[in-house]
Amino acid sequence: IIAGLEQPSTGVVEASDKLPLRRRIAYMAQQDLLYPWLDVLQNVMLGSRLRGKAGDADRARELLARVGLGDRATALPAQLSGGMRQRAAIARTLYEDRPIVLMDEPFSALDAITRARIQDLAAELLQGRTTLLITHDPLEACRLGHRLFVLSGHPARLGPPITVRGETPRAPDDEDLLHTQGRLMRMLTQEDEAVSA
Repeated sequence: IIAGLEQPSTGVVEASDKLPLRRRIAYMAQQDLLYPWLDVLQNVMLGSRLRGKAGDADRARELLARVGLGDRATALPAQLSGGMRQRAAIARTLYEDRPIVLMDEPFSALDAITRARIQDLAAELLQGRTTLLITHDPLEACRLGHRLFVLSGHPARLGPPITVRGETPRAPDDEDLLHTQGRLMRMLTQEDEAVSA
């Protein structure tokens, strides 16, 4: 609904400045959605191409280097592992440089070490933006989120927000993070038990 892919059944979605959301959103789906006939660099700059503008190849290369794909700029998606494809999609999303960023499970295909490194990068580059991150990973939510919402029930509803203190990305052993993660896990476990009963 926020991205305009679906229409709300009631109400409206608008920014605090009341300006239209169109062209202000970067969106990353669960699937990488890389075009198989474009190389990695061209995939990162795809938004510019679709808008009829010249892409900033230097900026795209810098992002590829930061996600660990600097040497893969000319590779086709079929030549990449699943984790590499995911990192290319993350670079494409970050390249868009939009004030609103929607990310659906962006780190799910990454190994634990790469995931932490790319989470740190995303937190750095998305500072000051409105970001909606969908994740099933409580640690990830607590490391990167400011306000956490649990979607539960049938029909699904948002629970009350959980506020996480401190700047992102939070260290995995941060005391507040661990406390919040424990609280979140208890909520999720109770919800799971209620559904199973």
